[in-house]
Amino acid sequence: MIYYRILLLGVLFLGLSSCKAQMTIEKPAIKSIESKLSMTPELLWEVKRVSGIGLTADASQVVFRVSTPSVAENKFQSKLYTIPVSGGSPTEITALNGLVTDKNTSPDGLYTIMDKTVKVEAVHGHDFHPDLKKSNGQIYTSLDYRHWDTWNDGTFNHVFFGPKGKPDSEYKDIMQGESYHCPQKPFGGDEDYVWSPDSKSIVYVSKKLKGTAAVVSTNTDLYKYDINTGQTLNLTQDNKGYDTHPIYSVKGDLAYLSMSTDGYEADKNDIKVISKGMTYHLTQQWDESVQSFIWANDGSKLYFTAAVNGTLQVFEVDFPGLSKKMPVVQQLTTGDWDVNNIIGQSGDLLIVSRVSINRAAEIYSYHLKTQKWNQLTDVNNNIYQNVASCKTERRFVNTTDGKKMLLWVVFPPNFDKNKKYPTLLYCQGGPQSALTQFYSYRWNLHLMASQGYIIVAPNRRGMPGHGVEWNKQISKDWGGQNIRDYLSAIDDVAKEPYVDKTKLGAVGASYGGFSVFYLAGVHDKRFKTFIAHDGIFNTQSMYGTTEEMFFVNYDLGGPYWEDKNKKSYTDFNPASLVAKWDTPIYIIQGGKDYRVPEGQSQEAFTAAQLRGIKSKFLYLPDENHWVIQPQNSILWQREFFKWLDETLK
Repeated sequence: MIYYRILLLGVLFLGLSSCKAQMTIEKPAIKSIESKLSMTPELLWEVKRVSGIGLTADASQVVFRVSTPSVAENKFQSKLYTIPVSGGSPTEITALNGLVTDKNTSPDGLYTIMDKTVKVEAVHGHDFHPDLKKSNGQIYTSLDYRHWDTWNDGTFNHVFFGPKGKPDSEYKDIMQGESYHCPQKPFGGDEDYVWSPDSKSIVYVSKKLKGTAAVVSTNTDLYKYDINTGQTLNLTQDNKGYDTHPIYSVKGDLAYLSMSTDGYEADKNDIKVISKGMTYHLTQQWDESVQSFIWANDGSKLYFTAAVNGTLQVFEVDFPGLSKKMPVVQQLTTGDWDVNNIIGQSGDLLIVSRVSINRAAEIYSYHLKTQKWNQLTDVNNNIYQNVASCKTERRFVNTTDGKKMLLWVVFPPNFDKNKKYPTLLYCQGGPQSALTQFYSYRWNLHLMASQGYIIVAPNRRGMPGHGVEWNKQISKDWGGQNIRDYLSAIDDVAKEPYVDKTKLGAVGASYGGFSVFYLAGVHDKRFKTFIAHDGIFNTQSMYGTTEEMFFVNYDLGGPYWEDKNKKSYTDFNPASLVAKWDTPIYIIQGGKDYRVPEGQSQEAFTAAQLRGIKSKFLYLPDENHWVIQPQNSILWQREFFKWLDETLK
């Protein structure tokens, strides 16, 4: 699955770009909507990004970061703050200075763990031929030669530990000589390793497979390294899927996330606990998938987030330990918004990050007993108090196989049911990522609707939050039921008198881009325009050029040369439908996208041009599967809406 792990990272990309560009950004005039402004790409890129770091040691303050985009300089600037968990005014701080407990310092205070990149394998021409210093050749004998947006250069992330306060040279590599990563690439951080409560061992996450074996498997494990003996023990060797995110409780119990099926990265994600040599499955009987979790302060239960009915909410599960009592899962929060992260617990308060389609992330407290919310931060109030919001509506439609499907319908500000509006079908990526009340700085539904469009966002087959069966159905059926779900969604909403049926479009990225390419060949003239970003156009060439083979092996069924997978490479291949293309299409591609390589968009653009179809190609050479840099992001959005103005309005 293309997006699943990406969504868990939230605002990981903040501050990544440091490239400076000396230029003035032209700000188009902002339309006024009955005394309030409409959201624009330029205004969206004035929105500050709030991310929680943790609670102070006495749990009285929340420590958080505010990252402010600078479009002119093409980078982000960050500041640190604290605010009382009971509410109040934030205080800017210049450094953490021990405010938050350092998880990387051993509980006894003697040691520190860190990760560093070390050279392990020869890859470059000059590694093999020292006299060819200026050669830039790279030599590989197996797959895993590139991943996400970087090529394998023979270096690996390793975990080190050493005396606190001493120079790095005195630290020991606990993975000495291993061609394996911790933190995991491309998105892992220091959540991939943790001290044991007794300071005698380090637990870390790694996929101890190399080359071709690594790219066909999802088998990461938890390893326990004894700092005294130097011995390493695999704690999860019996499980062949993902094992990640180790966290100890105050009682010394080790919780982690676990998927059971090797090669299936969108498998049900469960919470397991290792306690006194036994492994307990806490969410095995629960019919959803866990996104993230923390231990309760007393170690008796865990709080976690998960998708449910088109939102992300907070749940709890108790940990009965050695008793014969079955763990009980309870949903704690409800509402048309997402709890996208649990920052920590302070007494009866859970401190969380919350977003909605109309609002970027802010920090809230949730009272576990009274169920009352309190908004702690409001860093973007100066923007949102002057910006018109969009009404979001839950809608349920009948699918072609007799099921009920949830849609989010987002209406333009000051929607008038007596008018007719152009309407966009939003196609989510993944394919198995949740479509919730998310807030994106690219696929921003509030921004899209604010330009005068109705947005239809279906929770089609393949999305978590509607039971495990609904989530997993899409694998090996990419052009099947979920495509029919899309058409059911747009056909149902198009019956409304306020929808202009002559002005329908479909847009999406990644698997959403695949959906757009596929719909272009089967839509039967429903749509007037398409936009596909980093989309899969040709399943056969995708199989031969993508980097995580387990994804295409599971979702497409395996290689194109095996007869059993013929449907994925013929019936469900957008390239096989090009003869039926007849609608304008804009194709966008990142040059550093190795998940869905640039050839996919190049093939699609070539096909459209040679078919004589109005088409356009935006190539972003420095971007990966996302668009990270501020100026490229605004370019993307300006081109997006310019195309819609040309072809839909």
